[in-house]
Amino acid sequence: MGRDELCITVPSLFRCPISLDVMNSPVSLCTGVTYDRSSIQHWLDSGHDTCPATMQVLSSKDFVPNLTLRRLINLWTSTAAAAPTKSSALSPAVSEEKVRIWIGEIKSGKFERSLDSIVQLVSCGEANRRFLVSIDGFLAAIVGVLSTNCVQTRVLESVIRILSSSLVENGVNEKVHKLVFISNANCLPSFVSVLRNGSLESKMACIAVLESIAINNESKRFVTEVENLLPVVIHLIKTEDDDQGLHDVVLSFLISLSVTRSIKTQLVQLGLVEVLSNMLSSQNAAVSVVEKSLKMLSMICTCADGRSAISVDLKCAGAIVERLMKVSKTATEDAVVVLWSMCCLFRDEKVLEKVVRSNGVTKVLLVMQSEVGEGNMRRICGDLIKILRLRCKNGGGFGGVGSYETKTTHILPC
Repeated sequence: MGRDELCITVPSLFRCPISLDVMNSPVSLCTGVTYDRSSIQHWLDSGHDTCPATMQVLSSKDFVPNLTLRRLINLWTSTAAAAPTKSSALSPAVSEEKVRIWIGEIKSGKFERSLDSIVQLVSCGEANRRFLVSIDGFLAAIVGVLSTNCVQTRVLESVIRILSSSLVENGVNEKVHKLVFISNANCLPSFVSVLRNGSLESKMACIAVLESIAINNESKRFVTEVENLLPVVIHLIKTEDDDQGLHDVVLSFLISLSVTRSIKTQLVQLGLVEVLSNMLSSQNAAVSVVEKSLKMLSMICTCADGRSAISVDLKCAGAIVERLMKVSKTATEDAVVVLWSMCCLFRDEKVLEKVVRSNGVTKVLLVMQSEVGEGNMRRICGDLIKILRLRCKNGGGFGGVGSYETKTTHILPC
């Protein structure tokens, strides 16, 4: 296929690595690779204990639904359904001249028809995206729409979909970053508009775009200072409490933003600890959401407001204890760090009491005796057991756990 012609193809991300077909029910293994459920289930049922793509031995054969990818596939399917495919007929050739006509229309304010054509193309093939983003002025015209006053939400959603699809191409992140944060800083309120009024898929794409282009501390700070952006994001996960895909995307975004004490404090003041506590307490929470909640708490507990909020929300400490040894090694370490910070470093009496009453001693001992409890983590667990033992003695009984003397002085709050 020539550089100046485009046709609709299936994005490789949507194909199962085993069957090579579009995935109906994408699920992710502990290695992070995603497969169609039926294909990977057949692989595992056949006696294999490795990841087919990487050949790594699996520490767990459990898999987690990849809800974000499933939504993207469904969105692509609905868009591509109305377009010709290779199984029927190729889409009409699109030349660079035609794309430049679209760019001119966009710049002159004739958005909808040209954007609809571009959305269809970028959603349906890698070659299409590479061709479009290589044309000088294409990305600038697309980002420029976000800076235009009184643009309908539907138009903004089209722009977000184009950007979210294009960002997978090499170098596009950096180009869009410069366009948004240097040339078109006044376009950021349009992201807020989509987060408020767009479809759920558009909201998720919007957050993914923001995370992808906020690639340094300055741009992360810029994002957090956009009026109402963080409050709208936190409101989303408070109101859409059953959508695990949205929760996963939002938590990734917030984790990437939390680089300074002031940002963490702002998130805490918006009620993030209560949200995280509810996620950890939910029996329906996806594993990835639970693990990112624990990561977020390990970051929040390094600021005074964060520790105060964890102390007030006692359900949070109990939920952290409950999740010990039920998540990945990294997430278990995050959970232990939160407990150590609250109980050992800052001696929070309320949290200490809650951890003891939640059978925390037994859980921490299990961590200490597992592969997680190695090196520094073993010393942290020892600190926790020591202080929980003292608390239990003061409360009238401990259950026979001996003393663990440690001198843990690493891990200090920022």
